[in-house]
Amino acid sequence: MGISAILNIAVSGMQANTRSLSASAQNVASIGTSLPGTSDVDLGQEMLDAVEAEIGFKANAAVWETGADLWDVLASIKRD
Repeated sequence: MGISAILNIAVSGMQANTRSLSASAQNVASIGTSLPGTSDVDLGQEMLDAVEAEIGFKANAAVWETGADLWDVLASIKRD
């Protein structure tokens, strides 16, 4: 697998994590629009999902940064 493929996978992961966090945020926001006691949103689960999305995003960002650093090293070797 090439570095560009790894970078693309990391970007896809960050996009998925962003969508997951957005969904959790929308679910939490919807609690305020329902009558008290009628929401089926589990606030604890939504917070857990948000934390998982954050951790996943940070992990994918670290992979992307490492891949970008490797790409720079390879480019400098090629120039030399």
